[in-house]
Amino acid sequence: MRLLTRYVLWELLKIFSVALTALTVMLLIVGLVKKASEEGLGPQQWLMLIPYILPDMMRYTIPATILFAASSVYGRMSGSNEVVAIKSLGISPMAVLWPCFILAFMLSLLTVWLNDVAVTWGMAGVQRVVIESIEEIVYSKLRTERSYTNRNLSIMVRSVEGRRLIHPTFTFSASDGKPPLTITAREAELRSDGEVLRIVWRHAMIEAQGQGNFVFDEFAREIPLSDISRNGDNSRIPTRVPLSLIPSEKARVREELDSYRRHRAAEFALPMITGEFETFDCQDWQQEANTIQDMWNHLYRLDTEPPRRWSAGFSCLCFALVGAPMAIWRRNADFLTSFFLCFAPILAVYYPLLVFGVEQAKSGALDANIVWLGNAVLALCGYWMLQRKVIRY
Repeated sequence: MRLLTRYVLWELLKIFSVALTALTVMLLIVGLVKKASEEGLGPQQWLMLIPYILPDMMRYTIPATILFAASSVYGRMSGSNEVVAIKSLGISPMAVLWPCFILAFMLSLLTVWLNDVAVTWGMAGVQRVVIESIEEIVYSKLRTERSYTNRNLSIMVRSVEGRRLIHPTFTFSASDGKPPLTITAREAELRSDGEVLRIVWRHAMIEAQGQGNFVFDEFAREIPLSDISRNGDNSRIPTRVPLSLIPSEKARVREELDSYRRHRAAEFALPMITGEFETFDCQDWQQEANTIQDMWNHLYRLDTEPPRRWSAGFSCLCFALVGAPMAIWRRNADFLTSFFLCFAPILAVYYPLLVFGVEQAKSGALDANIVWLGNAVLALCGYWMLQRKVIRY
């Protein structure tokens, strides 16, 4: 019995390792190319991004490869009548299925951890690499496209000669009560020290809306690198909050919501007491409703994150619960045919239910645990096939 278990486990690990490596490398290259094209990164930044992008790729490749390994191994065993031989010896098929289920359970825990790491440490690392490389990114974009634009700044140049920007036009968006600002110059230069980007203009004219025009022989300005990056501050987005910090973040948002309600109630109390009801006509009630709804939506998304990450991780186990019995039932030795026979119902059932559950949970229409619906359906289907199509016959 132990020999049979070791044999099945070895076959699963062998196929899983090869498939995981191949698929992860392929997706890693695609992810690097996509990020590099979006941000204008060079080869050095590519290498720096690999450890941060890898967890994000693996949280998708592990569930797919455990399904591929299960369908391949059990499809070949069933197609060559090995399962029939095991039954003829009075051995339950569960003897060869347990290694797959235990392996899938362990991989599920790993994938839950990767889901948490990828959206916190991984995304923060990618953003840090991009911010620290912002000087080279801007120069690369200006050399190739003659322009660079983000949420706060737009740069257009006639040409780039070494580190010199020839006839640049810088447009700064309005922020913190400051009006939009346009700076044109004969030339400019960018320098970064890892924290701020220093811009030096020579023979510059500054146009500030409502404040007139100013001319300088040389003018310099320092801007935080986070303001230049195309990525904003995402640390408070629910999908970027670590699982360990979600309870404290929920408490903070609830306290903020209660404080806002108390503050607004106090502001409305005085006009009601004094009878100055015309004050209410000046209130933007739709804005009030939108502000409160935004806070509730933030809470709903925070409530959704823990079950979403756990259910996404345990898709490994659910895929194995469906893939292994179906591969034995269909008895197809061809690994690709066996894989697609198992993957087709998962694609048609699991992912639509997952999308439905996440959307309903984020909107607050249903309890956050609705995200487990797809996993539950797969587990029930797997149990039915295991009992009716594998163990009974």
